[in-house]
Amino acid sequence: MAEAESLRLDKFLWFARIVKTRGLAQQFAEEGRMRLAGRIIDRAHVPVRVGDVLSFAIRGKVRVLKIEALPKRRGPPAEARLLYSEIGEAVDEPRGD
Repeated sequence: MAEAESLRLDKFLWFARIVKTRGLAQQFAEEGRMRLAGRIIDRAHVPVRVGDVLSFAIRGKVRVLKIEALPKRRGPPAEARLLYSEIGEAVDEPRGD
């Protein structure tokens, strides 16, 4: 069976264990604070592919991730970590003082 060429953004976020639930993944994707290849995303059903770059702020850190593989399921954390690579180090989000 051939691997999927793309996967919904919300499913990727959940399968890769970036968020804890699929509902939170949908909400996170629809907030408009995430970028896919530099383009602002505001829909949970946007397709992601291997090689795409996601950037977003979560838990006070700005993260930039390159998608390395598309998952078939939500596996254990060690398996999920292999789905993406960090580009640079996570940077603290600037505070508006």
